[in-house]
Amino acid sequence: MVKIAIIGAGSTVFMKNIVTDIVLEPGLETAHIALHDIDEARLATSEKVAHRICQTTHTAPTISASLNRREALQDADFVITMIQVGGYHPATLIDFDIPKKYGLRQTIGDTLGVGGIMRGLRTVPVLRQIADDMADCCPDALLLQYVNPMAINCLALSKLAPQLNYVGLCHSVQGTAIDLARDLGEKPETIDYDCAGINHVAFYTRFEKRHADGRMEDLYPRLKQLAQSREYGRGWEDCANHVRYEMLSRLGYFVTESSEHFAEYTPYFIKGNKPQLIDKYEIPLDEYPRRCEAQIADWEAQAAALTGDGDMLCEKSVEYAARIIAAMAVGKSDKIHGNVANRGLIG
Repeated sequence: MVKIAIIGAGSTVFMKNIVTDIVLEPGLETAHIALHDIDEARLATSEKVAHRICQTTHTAPTISASLNRREALQDADFVITMIQVGGYHPATLIDFDIPKKYGLRQTIGDTLGVGGIMRGLRTVPVLRQIADDMADCCPDALLLQYVNPMAINCLALSKLAPQLNYVGLCHSVQGTAIDLARDLGEKPETIDYDCAGINHVAFYTRFEKRHADGRMEDLYPRLKQLAQSREYGRGWEDCANHVRYEMLSRLGYFVTESSEHFAEYTPYFIKGNKPQLIDKYEIPLDEYPRRCEAQIADWEAQAAALTGDGDMLCEKSVEYAARIIAAMAVGKSDKIHGNVANRGLIG
């Protein structure tokens, strides 16, 4: 039986997506899914949701939940991390409020800059502890690492735990491909691409449509036309997509991360002495705190809906975790885009 440990399972909504993906993968229906979190109440909620997923999907995995991380990790074949060290109160608020006092504005603050660096400094020690526990409890397990700042965290793991098998995961590559297919009026399943870079700063080096006759069409000319006309859709959380299309016009390639993320990765868009750029590109300053506040306000109603009676909506997400597990544990061939140390993979 394959054992999958989920660390940070109190992230109930994301846990629901991952567990649903796992039980819907042929060959993983009877896996042991071990949930762990440091928040007892959130862990209990996630355990209820996991059992409800099994009920809805008519699958029979073994579900366990533990406040003891080593217990959850013991003999695991795969480990999935989805933690946020410090939480919204106070850590994330501090990441935004202190820089703001000195004129430095952010949108998401989870990758680089002040917000990303501080998040990395408080997260890396915890990931190192998890890696140390894995060395004792499941030394051959693969770590599927979802925690931001992805590049900082994965770089740290490669240096602090060189024995660790890991891959950093994000949904930005496959999610953006779906968004671009929508902008072009194409079906996502007809799109084929190559992508290279590091998490949140990766670019499609090839973006094509596969026609019924097998012919491949380069879609970049059409994307560049959209950039000129500005006739494209909005992105995640209804945020504008102007930054990414502007970068396409300047660089010739489309970046995978959202415009609200990418606006703070360059010196071009958020300038204290040029507020007109914020308006022109519709950049949502303090966007991540806004999302957090909305999630907190909605949590009680959301938790009640997730833990209610009867079946619930359980559909596969675009996340890679279950696909990787199926490929390695069942032998299912697949292609993913992940974050690992560049040891000759990208020249």
